[in-house]
Amino acid sequence: MQFDIVVTMVNTNEKELIKGCLTSLWVDTKDDNLKVAIVIVDNNSTEDIEPMLNEQFKDSFAFVRLIRQEKNEGFGKSHNKAMSAVEGKYYFILNPDTHFKAGQHMLKKMYAFMEENENIGMIGPRIIYPDGNIQYSCYRFPTFLQPLYSRTKLGRSGNGKKIADHFLMKDFEHNATIPVDWIMGSAMFTRKKVIDEVGGFDDRFWMYAEDSDWCRRLWEHNWPVYYFHEVTIEHIHRRASADVPGVIKAMLKNKFARQHLRSWIKYFWKWRGNHKYYQSKLK
Repeated sequence: MQFDIVVTMVNTNEKELIKGCLTSLWVDTKDDNLKVAIVIVDNNSTEDIEPMLNEQFKDSFAFVRLIRQEKNEGFGKSHNKAMSAVEGKYYFILNPDTHFKAGQHMLKKMYAFMEENENIGMIGPRIIYPDGNIQYSCYRFPTFLQPLYSRTKLGRSGNGKKIADHFLMKDFEHNATIPVDWIMGSAMFTRKKVIDEVGGFDDRFWMYAEDSDWCRRLWEHNWPVYYFHEVTIEHIHRRASADVPGVIKAMLKNKFARQHLRSWIKYFWKWRGNHKYYQSKLK
């Protein structure tokens, strides 16, 4: 059976976040006549979310499935497993720390937009913080030194700030649907046809850079990526890799910062010699 939309999530001891996310999703989609499947990959969590899923959501969605893993396989590889487990016309990669606005009919609008624009490979919604402020979730492809400008004082003034702002697309008001180089992995809506042709996440990236890499591969296969401003989702977005300030201290004390660095090196080695802004091709 093929579902209209398969929502994939990864759980690593995020039971309450998933409960809140799925509750808000059900409220927003219950009258949309879409066959929505939920697939959650559990990365060896210490808390069991299966009873909660069965008691509260089994009858809310067309299908709910939990896939258990004996170890934490990372973000991209886990989502790949979820996408391959259930067939859908579209897939919505989603973070647990997200919340849907009731009455927006977000999935229905994204589904309709993709049905009307068969040449577009992926879209990402407008994302806000819980306080309502815009969250920068669409970007230009980075340069190798981007982390120095994004995570240190170098990006707070002068030319460094210009470079950091350019990466975050701060010159864009985020009030239009436009092609962008890449979108944040917390909310990525794509079609099965794209996955069949391009593949899913490159699972060599355990965490970080896999979203940028996937979008670049879509562009390379002539599947444009779009920022879709007509729908909005709330995202807590806690940056675990930035918990320890300062580059050197972070590398010594923060395992997520070290993982970010490893992924960064892998990303630029993979795409060495290929630096361009794809979205400009459609302007």
